[in-house]
Amino acid sequence: MRILLLTVITAIAFPLMAGDTPAPAGASVYFIAPADGARLKSPVRVVFGLSGMGVAPAGTQKDKTGHHHLIIDADLPPADKPIPADDNHRHFGGGQTETLIELEPGKHTLQLLLGDWKHVPHKSAVVSEKITITVTRY
Repeated sequence: MRILLLTVITAIAFPLMAGDTPAPAGASVYFIAPADGARLKSPVRVVFGLSGMGVAPAGTQKDKTGHHHLIIDADLPPADKPIPADDNHRHFGGGQTETLIELEPGKHTLQLLLGDWKHVPHKSAVVSEKITITVTRY
């Protein structure tokens, strides 16, 4: 029971510290577009911003680099495993810094997560604020 309790406390207290590729202190990822609270039509143009690190394609092991992942309508994945690749977890392993995404009308959340060369979040995860947008029919 004591080990189970310690495991649960550790999982809650350190959810973004499990990757093994270091990120430089102060590195950040953010949305250039769209703005939080934006109302727009689909397809939605999403532009990724990155500070304190560089972008490199997946599979390229180079210090202080990573590639973007866009989390749509979902919580962050486990920090110690590769980021899933599905409709809610979009990979930009070619080093892309923007995309067009088709979204149904309604409210959606978007969040950016930088992955290392093997699609795992960095030690001290580089993650954006979660933003909310509304997609309109017209």
